[in-house]
Amino acid sequence: MSRLIKRPKFMKASAKSPNPFLAIFWGGLLCGVFDITQAFTAWGLMGIQPVRILRHIASGLLGPKAYHGGTGTAVLGLLLHFVIAFGAATVYYIASRSISFMTEDAVISGLLYGECVFLFMNFVVVPLSRAPKGHFTLATLITGPIGHTVLVGLTIALSVRRFAPASLSSPAMTSSGAAGGRA
Repeated sequence: MSRLIKRPKFMKASAKSPNPFLAIFWGGLLCGVFDITQAFTAWGLMGIQPVRILRHIASGLLGPKAYHGGTGTAVLGLLLHFVIAFGAATVYYIASRSISFMTEDAVISGLLYGECVFLFMNFVVVPLSRAPKGHFTLATLITGPIGHTVLVGLTIALSVRRFAPASLSSPAMTSSGAAGGRA
């Protein structure tokens, strides 16, 4: 069936021609969609409406007044969420150009990266932002250490591996560090 559907040229990538744009685009987009969906679900189970979640994200920039904002504030929150998602995908892609393990073992790398993103967001970004400080809840556990490993890190890692695999001709990309396998 997949042979019947032709992919446009811009969606193709190979080891000969990695496509950083597609790696970052799909990694960031899928990560952002999956992450916000699981946040809406987990926090929704606690009675929190999606618009409040988006306003909370916007509060990182606007402070507590974001909770009294309207649709524009929620849209800002969604935009900021995707800026962070695309930023995480960009960081992973850049790091994967120097650390071959990140594309060779994308599953393990992605799971670890997702946890690193969670820790960085909670112990660096949020404390430095204007967002009110929250507390750890079941929803935090679901969306954080559990959700970030699979829905953020793994999604980004698999996108980078798919669209921009490490080039074996690059010295930094080989396991031995030698170009073309030469010692």
